[in-house]
Amino acid sequence: QEQLVESGGGLVQPGGSLRLSCAAPGIIFSIYAMNWYRQAPGKQRELVAATITNSARYYADSVKGRFTISTDAASNTVYLQMNSLKPEDTAVYYCNAVHQYINKNYWGQGTQVTVSS
Repeated sequence: QEQLVESGGGLVQPGGSLRLSCAAPGIIFSIYAMNWYRQAPGKQRELVAATITNSARYYADSVKGRFTISTDAASNTVYLQMNSLKPEDTAVYYCNAVHQYINKNYWGQGTQVTVSS
């Protein structure tokens, strides 16, 4: 059973930046889609960014141009660089790994991001 562990959340002012990390030991990025989701209070969990088999990238319209997803195979870590943060980016952010060929799907415990002055 693989385990994903997020870190890097916190309180930041509007316009600031944060970098989230997701430690993903045992995950081979070339055969997994690596996703960042977020869930704000009272709202459904939404997909924010994804990297598919470590090649294609997807971003939600609300974060395009501000967020960047990347991977480091050497450390088995997925990052989400978040710039120009807005109060509406406030949410719990979750890392997710989905195997592209068999039924394996893993979630982290989430990390809180709060954007407020």
